[in-house]
Amino acid sequence: MRISGFTFVRNAVKFHFPVKESILSILPIVDEFIVALGDSDDGTEELIRSINSSKIKIFKRKWDINLFKGGEIFRQETNFALSQCSGDWCFYLQADEVVHERDLERIVYYCQKYKNDPRVEGFLFNYYHFWGDYWHYLPFHGWYQNEIRIVRSGIGVESYGDAQSFRIRGRKLRVVHIPVYIYHYGWARPPEVMLVKKSDQEQYYTGKAGEKNYEIFDYGPLGKIPVFKDSHPRVMEERIKAFSWKDRLNYSAQGRPNRPLFKHERFKYKLIDFLEKKIFKNPIFSYSNWEIIEKEK
Repeated sequence: MRISGFTFVRNAVKFHFPVKESILSILPIVDEFIVALGDSDDGTEELIRSINSSKIKIFKRKWDINLFKGGEIFRQETNFALSQCSGDWCFYLQADEVVHERDLERIVYYCQKYKNDPRVEGFLFNYYHFWGDYWHYLPFHGWYQNEIRIVRSGIGVESYGDAQSFRIRGRKLRVVHIPVYIYHYGWARPPEVMLVKKSDQEQYYTGKAGEKNYEIFDYGPLGKIPVFKDSHPRVMEERIKAFSWKDRLNYSAQGRPNRPLFKHERFKYKLIDFLEKKIFKNPIFSYSNWEIIEKEK
């Protein structure tokens, strides 16, 4: 059995993507790792090459400005990287996603267990979304709590939406839900970097860079956000030690007046989250781009 890892990335250093840590986190269990490297100007290629592994295959890509709308460029680059994979299973990590070392053996076990079961087209993972720093996270409705990150090769799987998920010829994949977490650090950036990154990101959805209407990104009152008490993946240790923007965060429970609210702060989402956790004990109205056929425990 072969497993391919794959990702796409552009200007990871400038925008504080932990792409090196992301690749390293699953490198021990993959036979190759495909990187679709967008035209970067910040040392991203050198950073990835510093891993110094023969498993890593870098394909230099020039991003087409005509695809800077609706996240199409992300979908295209994901599909390109997937097309270069030669494994039985293809393990997708976005450049801000990391896997814990304690889960690697289990992931291989599930891939082996279902390798010859044609019903299974992918594996569904759980998510930790870190917010502001490395010690607060968002287990709330409105922030996707699951996503497909391993797909079977050779069956027509393609990137879906803005590369968040996958489908086969427009239909949802049949998946096994496995008890493994993806550690998502896309919202754990210095506020000044987050501001520039969001402005840059907007051009990939609207075709033009967003307006920077404030001086620093405001994560809001972290005193209202749950504290993460588990361990982080070992590959993140050095990055976490280098955490340097505590003084630009608000650790109280009181937000700035008239600040635009994030999804997890809006009444609608808070109400649904309450109903899911306290009343129904199950997700309701939740994002679901898959068909679960098995659930491992």
